This record gives sequence, structure tokens and C-alpha cells, in this order.
Amino acid sequence: MASVVNSFAITGIDGYVVTIETDIIFGKPSFSIVGLGDAAIREATQRIESAIINSKFEFPKIKILINLAPGNIKKSGTHFDLPMAIGLLLQSKQVIIEEIQSFGLIGELSLNGELRPCAGILPMVIEAKDKGIRNIIVPKQNMQEAALVKDINIFGFNTLAEVTNFLEGTSTYNNYDISKGHIIQRKYMLDFQDVQGQDIAINYVVMAAAGGHNLLMSGAPGCGKSMIAKRIPTILPSMTEEEALEVTKIYSVAGLLRNSGTLKTERPFRDPHHNASTNALVGGGNNALPGEISLAHNGVLFLDEIAEFNKKTLDALRQPLEDGKVTVSRVKYTHIYPSNFMLVAAMNPCPCGYYGNAKCHCSDYEVLKYRQKLSGPIMDRIDIQNFLAQVDIMNLSNNTKGPESQNLRKKIEEVRDIQRKRFGKFSGINCNAQMTPALIAEFCKIDEQSKILFKLAFDKFNYSARSFHKFLKIARTIADLEGENNINYSHVSKALMCRQIDKEETTMEVI
Repeated sequence: MASVVNSFAITGIDGYVVTIETDIIFGKPSFSIVGLGDAAIREATQRIESAIINSKFEFPKIKILINLAPGNIKKSGTHFDLPMAIGLLLQSKQVIIEEIQSFGLIGELSLNGELRPCAGILPMVIEAKDKGIRNIIVPKQNMQEAALVKDINIFGFNTLAEVTNFLEGTSTYNNYDISKGHIIQRKYMLDFQDVQGQDIAINYVVMAAAGGHNLLMSGAPGCGKSMIAKRIPTILPSMTEEEALEVTKIYSVAGLLRNSGTLKTERPFRDPHHNASTNALVGGGNNALPGEISLAHNGVLFLDEIAEFNKKTLDALRQPLEDGKVTVSRVKYTHIYPSNFMLVAAMNPCPCGYYGNAKCHCSDYEVLKYRQKLSGPIMDRIDIQNFLAQVDIMNLSNNTKGPESQNLRKKIEEVRDIQRKRFGKFSGINCNAQMTPALIAEFCKIDEQSKILFKLAFDKFNYSARSFHKFLKIARTIADLEGENNINYSHVSKALMCRQIDKEETTMEVI
């Protein structure tokens, strides 16, 4: 009868149990691994043989067959080395382990039998807990990450020999001091008080952060677009435990938590360069790893000089912006990654960057062509679009400081608390920007005067139905910032002023 050892694999950001079956068959010596494993798994035969011999065990010189079940799902990674080696030692009767089914094993083997850290530990351990596997063996470098999951036993080792001695009961396990769920609070070096002379722009940023709205800033070079965007994380509210765990899982799958045992509590801020490929932005590649939009989940994706990005790459953001998730499909599998992020973008108003200034010589056609690099569907998904004016030199010379980030953050947290209570019974809805049409109808009721104002605006600027919902969401956020339960005419009026770029482009096209 074949030996059976539990391990795990990853699909998307979730783990699933992989049963590793090992059998020894009399015949010509060979070592085969079946179950749709990738090249890294097939190469494990060489690592396992060397690791077993260098750990003072005997490698069986007969036909060896290992099956990774379920056999109809493609698997990848080197973390199957340890469970396959243990299964082979079990089947060859070199080790005797009772109740092996209560353990889950994860780890890559070196040729000398040492255990090396692996990516994706956190979702694997979460799956183990859900499936009732209470004891997990991992490389010692992965212990902190695995310990983020509570109410489960984590055992860390340095070598294959240490694992076999522990499982056979010939050695006792030395407990290590692990702070489960260890959190490191990030101290920001940036602050909004460094931003001078852009009070109006900061008001729009506060509005966007309070409701989770997408934001586009356009202005001349040096007016403070990037400076403002990089300070947005300092005013965003802290993530809930559920949000932090989901973000940490994504970074674990992407291999960005290696040798780290901290739960990511600060909202992500990702700022890819404008030459980023579509796969780098939305996810993909040979192993279909998460892209920048998933790494920015529950945080901010900042696209500086957005008009310089490839147009097809930007258009790939349409579905994630709408659905809050991205589907990466391959021939034999499909991965779904969460991508519920706040898009913050910056661009120049024209090719030279000085539109409206005496030193700008761009024609209206050149300006329109430049701005049309952002397609209509993408612009329609950006809630707040505002121009930034040049900073008055007197504000700089007088050293007039902007508002402190901690004060802005306190206000935003108060508004987010209002929204969390409002949407408490609705799963997956945490802020106004995430409202569905049904929730908009329930929480964004407007009076007759506001309806007339909307009709005038839509007749003049030819907005879409999506824009109508965007304006209502912004109006709801403005009402929350002002402590109002109901949306009134003033809130709608302010919301309609949040699409400055759309209005100017419409006017230019008419001219």
C-alpha cells in the first residue's frame, strides 16, 4: 500500500490540500512524479535523492512512483520536496511515523538535506486549518509567517534529519518564541504639511480617501502631483484584520513575504513605472502571479504620467476597476485575484506640460491627441478629475505649511466608520465607492432640485449612466464629511465640480 502525506498548493491566493502518494514497485530503477507538476516539481527527483543520501538514509534502487493528487490540476513550486521525501522514507520503511495524517508538510530541500523557505505559506496554513490539519511542519525561516494563523501548531526545522527525528519521536521539539500575528506599525517619513499652496487639491484628495474614490490629477510639471500622491497612504485608515490578512496572503503568494512574519497593516501603495507590461500590471506570466493591481488591493495604485502608459495596458484596467477582481486565464487553469484598489493617477495637461501658460505652443489637436491616450471608458471610471494650479511662490517663501496628515487621517477614519456601520450587513462593501446600484438607490436619494441640476449637467456634458452613479457616490461622501444624513443640493453641486477634465475636453471638442 502506498504511503500518504499531506501537503498544499496554491490557486489564485487560496490554498488547497494536495495528497502525496508514494509507492515502490519492483522493476528497473526509476523515479517518476505524476500529477501535472511543473519543471520545478519534476526536477525534485534529483534534489530528493541527494538530500536523502546526505541525511544518512538509503535511496531505494528500485522503481519509485509519486502521485500528486488531485491529478487533474496543474501544480507548481518546490515546496513539495519535503513531503515527497518523507513519503519515500515511509514507504521504504526507513522511518516509522504514527498519525502522519495529522501533519501537513511544506518545504524545499537542498542537496545537503537542508530546508529552504518557500512562498505562499500563509494561504497554505489557512487551508490546513480549514481542513482540520492541526500540525504544520515548515522551514524555520517560514515560521513567523505561518504563525500568523492562530489556533494551529507550527513546527519549524532546518534539515530533513530534524524533521524525521521529530516525527519518529526520537527527539523533542524546542519551542521557539513566536509572536503570533506580530504587527509592526509603519512610521511615515512623509506628511501632508509638506504640501504648500495646494489646499484645494488636498480637499479633493481627502474626499477621494474618505470614500475610496479614484482620482486623477492634471497639472504642470512641479505643481505637486506626485508629492501629493505619495502622501495619500499617510491619511488612509488602518485596515481591518480581515483586510490585512487578505493583503498578506497576496504578498505571500507573490513571494514578497519571505523571511517576514509580520501582518501587513498599512494599506499598500504601488507605483509601477509607465513602461510596465500588461502582465506586470494586471497579473500573469508563466506562473500567473498577481500583478500590481492585486498587490495594491485594499490600498492605492499610483500611475504617475498615466498618459505615457501603453493604451492597451491601461484599457486592461477596465474590468478590475469595475469588478474589484481580475481573472487570469490559462489553458489548464484560471486564477482569480482580488484587485479592489483606489486608483490615483497624475498627468500633464498637454505634451509639453505647460498648457495655458505663455510658454506652451501645443495646438488644440495636439492636446486632444495627448489626452485621448486615456480612453473614454477609463476616464469614465475615474470619479474625481481635477486640475492643479501652479504654486504661488509666496506660499513657498513664507513657508506656509499644509494640514498635518494625522489630522486628516482622523477625519477620514471618522467618515469610514460611518460607512462601515452603514454597510455592515453587506458583505464586501466597506466604503461609498464600492456601492452597488441597489445600495445607491437606498442610500443616495436626492431631492427634486438636485435632479434638475443633474439633468442640466448631463444635457450639457453628455455624461454616461455610470457617471451618474459616480456623482451620487461622491455626493454621499461629501455628505458624510459634512456630517449630514441626507444628500442635499449643495452636496450634488460639489460632486458635479469633481470632473473638471471631462468638462474641458467636452468644451474643446465642441470648439
